[in-house]
Amino acid sequence: MATKSRWKDEYWLMLMYLYLKKPTGVKPLYSRHLVDLAMELHLPPKYLYRKMFQLRRLSTPRLERLWNTYYDKPQKIAKGITLLRQMNGFNNAEAFYEGVEVNESFESDFKPLLSTPDIKPITLVLILDLYFRLTPNTMVAETPEIKELARLTKVGEERIVQVMNIFQCCDPYLVREPLSEDELSEACQRVWQKYGNDKPEDLAAYATQLKEYFK
Repeated sequence: MATKSRWKDEYWLMLMYLYLKKPTGVKPLYSRHLVDLAMELHLPPKYLYRKMFQLRRLSTPRLERLWNTYYDKPQKIAKGITLLRQMNGFNNAEAFYEGVEVNESFESDFKPLLSTPDIKPITLVLILDLYFRLTPNTMVAETPEIKELARLTKVGEERIVQVMNIFQCCDPYLVREPLSEDELSEACQRVWQKYGNDKPEDLAAYATQLKEYFK
């Protein structure tokens, strides 16, 4: 099912509420609030991000009316969103989306791994970006860059080092023991296959965007 077909005009109110959160304006693509809304609506963050620019431009008469009605009434917006969630079954998501084809490709990236709930696939992307900036002998808990990433992601330094050791097993330029068969290793392999052979600057740009989620 196409993303556009899952969009409902009622969602503009939810997007406007997010837009008006301080600091007012279009929120970063992977800011936590935008991602949370994307997860709730089962719509990719990039789609909502583009919609937020439409809202900023007041690109349709409907959006102009919505803005004039709600822009200085946050309590009225919140009440309207509560009613919308009640009417549309947001408190019973399984029933609401029954029979609807939902693409969870982006959602799984923001969900913790079952075996290691402190790690999400997007966390692995940030670790992989740092991996390419370090040498193997600096992939230790005492390295300042690892400490900084640990503070940002709330993941322990030792866990980050563990992931980097797994990435060393994925790295074709290094000779390392084969990966163990567990969920963390499999997740690292998927991230490596998806991003490990890309241009480092492309990975770096994506990692920079993802850091907004952890701020």
